[in-house]
Amino acid sequence: MYPDMTSKSKALYDRALTSLPGGNTRTTVFMKPYPIYAARGAGCRVWDVDGNELIDCINNFTSLIHGHAHPALIQSATRQFALGSAFGMPTESEIDLAELLAARLPSVGQVRFANSGTEAVMMALKAARAFTGRPKIAKCEGAYHGSYDYAEVSLDPKPADWGSNAPVSVAYAKGTPDKVLADVVTIPFNDIDGAVSLIREHGRDLACVLVDPMPNRAGLIPADKAYLEALRQATREVGALLVFDEVISFRLGYHGAQGIWDIDPDLTTLGKIIGGGFPVGAIAGKKEVMAVFDPRHGKPALPHGGTFSANPITMRAGLAAMELLDQSAFARLDAIGEAVRKGINDAFRRHGVPGSAVGLGSLLKLHFAERPIRDYRSAYMTEGETKRQGVFNLAFLNRGILAAGYGLMALSLPMTDADIESIVRAASDALAQVASQT
Repeated sequence: MYPDMTSKSKALYDRALTSLPGGNTRTTVFMKPYPIYAARGAGCRVWDVDGNELIDCINNFTSLIHGHAHPALIQSATRQFALGSAFGMPTESEIDLAELLAARLPSVGQVRFANSGTEAVMMALKAARAFTGRPKIAKCEGAYHGSYDYAEVSLDPKPADWGSNAPVSVAYAKGTPDKVLADVVTIPFNDIDGAVSLIREHGRDLACVLVDPMPNRAGLIPADKAYLEALRQATREVGALLVFDEVISFRLGYHGAQGIWDIDPDLTTLGKIIGGGFPVGAIAGKKEVMAVFDPRHGKPALPHGGTFSANPITMRAGLAAMELLDQSAFARLDAIGEAVRKGINDAFRRHGVPGSAVGLGSLLKLHFAERPIRDYRSAYMTEGETKRQGVFNLAFLNRGILAAGYGLMALSLPMTDADIESIVRAASDALAQVASQT
């Protein structure tokens, strides 16, 4: 049972405190009183250093859509590793993966690889500035787009900082320069009038609008189609680019979220599942915009390097991962996600706990609130909701299920019907505990 102050995980954490700040390299995997350390993974399961077996419902924060140690991905990476892991030269592998991505995304003419989703977003914003010659970007309140000053503005504003009408640009990290805040226009999610009004107001200076069609930190609520259509129209009206952050949402379908919503952004950022379990990011978009990276005529408008960008191990594993994600694979993922959401929502009602499981495809998030969730502000938890989620998280973990501490789950293809039943049963037991303790 967690926590166990005599566990190997606790001992490793105590050791980590000496060499890592707070014993931590990724804030997202920190938990009190100590994080659980992984030893190995296979399929949809992980085993920690104490030998506990868990069904993995977070899959390295949505990146492992095929689960752990998939034989085809091991084979692809191992074959390439024997030939070399990285070169100061391009390889055919990057062409192969770029061609696949461009074929799946009708809005994309060309692709450029990076090493993380954060870097992909950073370079997409810089590309928008280079293409338009304008300084400002707009992004949705509460949406996470990685660890870049501009992209993380207004990621977690407290109610006191919300402002009475339009969202206010609020720093996420201490020390963020005021000039960064001045160049970020924070728009409301799923509010057409509010968002379009701000886009028009700042249109002369606006390089782009950055949007995640289903932002997980803002509630994992799908965008209204009309909202995305309004963003597309408004950006064209003011001459700004529309940038889709599909680092996570690309796992929603064969053609990504933009295929589901039938929207054609100017730029798309990718990551996570396209790397086959290895570090990856990609900036993809229309050829005329991607030309800012083109070095053929001297220094490009936007120079971009990266020692490990497009390294052949990531490219080969990513290609294998994407080839496995055919239409039938996405249909299976949709069925898995729908079954888990339905089972958990039935359990919410059965145990009389206010809340619901929301999301699309293989992504879901739990909310412990009765009100409709539409955006960051409606998803913002009260003290009582925070307590209920805390009780649920601990009970869920101690019933053998690994999920994110903020209620996010990203399911994987190796999950069987028996695994789905185990997840739903564990959630039901955890909700029963919530009902009895809160």
